[in-house]
Amino acid sequence: MQKTTPYKVISTCFFSVGLLWFSAYSSPVLSEKSVDSRINQIENIVIIYAENRSFDNLYGLFPGANGLYKNADGTDANLENYRQLDRDGISVLNTLPPVWSAQGNKAVDQLSFVSALPNTPFKIDGAPGAVADALGMNIASPDLVHRFYNNQMQINGGKNNMFAAWSDAGGLSMGYYNGAPMKMWQLAKQYTLADNFFMGAFGGSFLNHFWLVCACTPTYQNAPEALISKVDKNGVALTVDERSPRSALLGKPIYLSDKPLTPDSYAVNTVQPPYQPSGIAPHNNADNTLADPDKNPLPPQNSEVTKTIGDTLSAKGISWAWFAGGWNEAIKNRDVIYNNKTINFQAHHQPFNYFSRFNPLTEEGRKERQLHLKDYTDLQTDIQAGTLPSVVFYKPQGNLNQHPGYTDVMSGDAHIAELIASLQKSRQWKRMAIIVTYDENGGYWDHVAPPKGDRWGPGTRIPTIIISPFSKTNYVDHTYYDTTSILKLITERFSLESIPGIRAGAGDLSNVFIKH
Repeated sequence: MQKTTPYKVISTCFFSVGLLWFSAYSSPVLSEKSVDSRINQIENIVIIYAENRSFDNLYGLFPGANGLYKNADGTDANLENYRQLDRDGISVLNTLPPVWSAQGNKAVDQLSFVSALPNTPFKIDGAPGAVADALGMNIASPDLVHRFYNNQMQINGGKNNMFAAWSDAGGLSMGYYNGAPMKMWQLAKQYTLADNFFMGAFGGSFLNHFWLVCACTPTYQNAPEALISKVDKNGVALTVDERSPRSALLGKPIYLSDKPLTPDSYAVNTVQPPYQPSGIAPHNNADNTLADPDKNPLPPQNSEVTKTIGDTLSAKGISWAWFAGGWNEAIKNRDVIYNNKTINFQAHHQPFNYFSRFNPLTEEGRKERQLHLKDYTDLQTDIQAGTLPSVVFYKPQGNLNQHPGYTDVMSGDAHIAELIASLQKSRQWKRMAIIVTYDENGGYWDHVAPPKGDRWGPGTRIPTIIISPFSKTNYVDHTYYDTTSILKLITERFSLESIPGIRAGAGDLSNVFIKH
């Protein structure tokens, strides 16, 4: 049993306050028989998990949504509320900071106009300084920092006014696109767009993938000191190095130690999985199914102690699978792992590969891997055959997941829309619900304050689209949701054991299925 820490005391306080906030935003209870009937008619829930976009970054101009310039009630937004502060937390920046990251990168050079922009959100692919064919959604923009403590520092207690200050990409954090050309925009207009849906945890992809499958934060006991972050006494901000520029106008921030772990041994930023495929190669003399233990992969998370949604589904005999683009290729060819020139398989986007249930050294683990960890080609086969599991998770490969830095928006948009079209043509479509969402914001600003929750989140608002014969059409849902809402829906639909980390106040998506 772990000892109580100051962080856990703080977490308990935040959680208690958060419950009061959540109660005002919880979705309607499934009390009407007609609603229960609609939910219970859903036989297949498909979750498509894209990458690194805030709601405002892609859907801030969506009609009827709580967006950049129009509130959900149609009134004009107050742009003064969007102005960013400098690193002292007091001074209002006169202009947006330059795009500091990846200097010399062609896209960064094309973003040189940002430093002359007023301190407001700006359109990346249009006036005042850019042209669509140079910086459109078909072009990969530079990446932006998106880590556990950084995200909290940017949110600044819900004011969302220090994104530019604590970004390594400066003013780019305030950029957005006109998402109307996207195929997913058109599907959002046709079905339901949730405009009050937040990423489950602060920070990046690694932690948010855990929250998608277990509503939990992994632990790493007895970790090397080199993996531990240095933070303030409140446990929410990194310690700034004395060499760090005082102003965001002068350079990107420098921290004393921004590492994968919290001081009390929680893994909040990327640590590689213990099993292959992993970003850590096998040891020369070790089994080639493991990551080299000397290179500090995350220790296997105990499936007996920490239950995932996979565990609770299996316990009830409900079929499920995690399908990943490039999975088969990454197992046999390490060259595709973190390779921007190929399928760019992202090993830290595979959360079940961190759990002891899938230990490839055991017979049971190998069986579980074969049954539940599959390739995109397997998903295509199941769609064609009408044999999809009851619960499907799909993770696009790197070049199709919309992640800034190594891919563009439109490639992933076309891929996901094509997948949805194939699902709609399948014989299972009539009893299906598809949820398209994002793991996290990718360092991009959003104007809506995340609700008060617990130590881990929720973080910044992200886009989520629900597509189903049972869902509302032409609808924007303002109900409060976060990533754990997906787990809540699955748990309620299939009468599963509840996972402790699912937030009590988060909606269960039932409002989407209550007809007008």
